[in-house]
Amino acid sequence: MEGFIGRRGLIEPQRLRAFSRRSNLKGFVQLGGHAGAILLTGLALHVTWGSWWAVPVFIAHGILLNFLYAGQHELSHSTVFKTRWLNEVVGRAIGFLMFYPRDFDQIQHFAHHRHTQDWAKDGELDRPPYTLSGHLIYLAGFSYWTSRLARILRFAVGRVPEPYIPADKRALVIGEARWLLIGYAIVAAASLALQTWAAVIFWLAPMLATKSVHQLQNTMEHLGLTHEANTLENTRTVRTNAVMRWMAWNMQYHTAHHTYPAVPFHALPQLHAEIVARTGREPHSMTYLGFQRELIRKLSGGRSESDYPQNESWILDPSEQPRAATSHAQA
Repeated sequence: MEGFIGRRGLIEPQRLRAFSRRSNLKGFVQLGGHAGAILLTGLALHVTWGSWWAVPVFIAHGILLNFLYAGQHELSHSTVFKTRWLNEVVGRAIGFLMFYPRDFDQIQHFAHHRHTQDWAKDGELDRPPYTLSGHLIYLAGFSYWTSRLARILRFAVGRVPEPYIPADKRALVIGEARWLLIGYAIVAAASLALQTWAAVIFWLAPMLATKSVHQLQNTMEHLGLTHEANTLENTRTVRTNAVMRWMAWNMQYHTAHHTYPAVPFHALPQLHAEIVARTGREPHSMTYLGFQRELIRKLSGGRSESDYPQNESWILDPSEQPRAATSHAQA
């Protein structure tokens, strides 16, 4: 994946190498800050448990847990740490917490990068087109968690039908799923032996209950944009605040990430600015709630994702409409 570039010729190789430098220090600062915040909310949840103050703490704790996937994503790209084995070890630990096996996630995600928005090959489009009800169920997190758990169980019994998983990698994801199930069984057995609900209170319940906040990020990175093979057109950047950017490891700069996926999270703001300067315009961008409002409007009335042409963008910020019309006319 390190050799993959979504847009050649846009930025000079020397400049791109500067953006692509990895740093153990910056990786530990980001990971340590995120893990430290989770420890703090976990301690606060312990202190406030049984009172109404536990409700907002529970929500904050769950959101922080869910956004750990942003770290796993970057670790799969091996861009968090300069020391390569650290990316794998920490990525596997987070994958265990997320019910998202690291090897499977890496295979699926690399297929997503190489074939973004290609329905037949993009591993993250391995789903039917959204309807309004299907989207809302996914946004709430119900189908997200059931599909992840079902996949681990399916892999563990040797069933790997995903077309984007090469035949020579199937034994890898099967073994990984079985190791994860052993780990979960150990956690369950220890909880029963110690007669403690700690794993549920501080891990499972808050993470499962607050998935919808993380889904705001997951659902808007590509949905409603053209399926043409152009990362500057098929990927969306998110407009949000500094806290959300920190928690998502700068993945809101998603157009920059897809265009040059070997660039570490900490350099994405600078890369984004460079791309804007080179292209002369901002990438497709929306706010979290603005995107959801527009998507719900477009899927209302019994419409589905399949009612819109794949070679056109159909969810755009109102400020982008003139640009879209101009691009269509030029085409």
